[in-house]
Amino acid sequence: MEYFPAPGRNHLFVPGPTNVPEKVIQAFSRGNEDHRSPAFATLSKSVLDGVKDLFKTKTATSFIFPTTGTGAWESALTNTLSPGDKIVSFRLGQFSLLWIDQMQRLKFNVDVVDCEWGAGADLNILNAKLAMDYNHEIKAICIVHNETSTGVTNSIPSIRALLDKHKHPALLLVDGVSSIGAIEFKMDEWGVDVALTGSQKALGLPTGLGIVCAGPKALEAAKTATSPRVFFDWADYLKFYKLGSYWPYTPSSQMLYALRASLDLIFEEGLDNVIKRHARLGEATRLAVAAWGLKLCTKRPEWNSDTVTAVVVPPYINSLDVVKMAWKKYNLSLGVGLNKVAGKVFRIGHLGFVNELQLLGALSGVEMILKDIGYPVVLGSGVAAAAAHLQKKTPLISSRL
Repeated sequence: MEYFPAPGRNHLFVPGPTNVPEKVIQAFSRGNEDHRSPAFATLSKSVLDGVKDLFKTKTATSFIFPTTGTGAWESALTNTLSPGDKIVSFRLGQFSLLWIDQMQRLKFNVDVVDCEWGAGADLNILNAKLAMDYNHEIKAICIVHNETSTGVTNSIPSIRALLDKHKHPALLLVDGVSSIGAIEFKMDEWGVDVALTGSQKALGLPTGLGIVCAGPKALEAAKTATSPRVFFDWADYLKFYKLGSYWPYTPSSQMLYALRASLDLIFEEGLDNVIKRHARLGEATRLAVAAWGLKLCTKRPEWNSDTVTAVVVPPYINSLDVVKMAWKKYNLSLGVGLNKVAGKVFRIGHLGFVNELQLLGALSGVEMILKDIGYPVVLGSGVAAAAAHLQKKTPLISSRL
């Protein structure tokens, strides 16, 4: 049977990959070029400096790897730690689970703190562990800033405060894959030693770049860390930085031009304005969920994520049916429930280059889907609640004042 494409655009509202803006598509629609040319060196320095602004750091060194967030995880771990080193890490959702699995396979000694899915990191447990670690055996604290499987955002300043309280020298490694560039993140101010993100989230690029920023303490640790590393070795990059050519192997020129275009869009809007936009969209989505009579997977308001909302369905509904109906009938892509919350939640991503009217369209689609699968939603209820919030909170477009 001949394939019939759905009319109009696909409405992409998963928590990554996200919508790719036209300017970004235009930027990577180009041929290959010499990555050792002076012009390419200028581009390279531009994006390496630009991502530091995104992470809000003046002191860190940035690395851009042709990989995914998973590769960025591995780079952060293997450059700063040695096999057998003790790590404290919180398992509170699918992506923190996967990072811990990587730590264990890399032969680190991982002290796993299991938390309820939908809750944030248990800081009381961390406080107790730091207080008892008289010999400073803990070498790193690893935390996922924004857990997309449950819609939970963790407080990084609170973790730094505990480390400082106990005068503990452990490194602070933060996964900011679905937060950096969309949720407030202050690498220097929060004392983060290594932070990382991926290109397919707030940056609105295709998957393919793992971006790491390493602070001075992390770079010092890398000098003595003995974990095997080749492709993700910071030392190779640092050698080429000194030569002014920046890449120890052939990078994707198209992705770097696209990254430059993405950074330009973010900074033209203003990073603080981008963060405020995500906050508006997140709150509007939560208001819609409440109007539908449904609950969030996130257990407490202080953990609410502004990039993804995980919605709990009633026991008589399989959340996968919501996602399937969205795709089959309305050309709307929603996130499935993962692992412990599979079948129990569906996820609405409101991340990246997305605006208020796009979100309202997605929310209207969710209402129709809920009606389709037998949930007694009042059509228009969630959209009205979200629209009332957005109408009050959305500013004029700065370039059109």
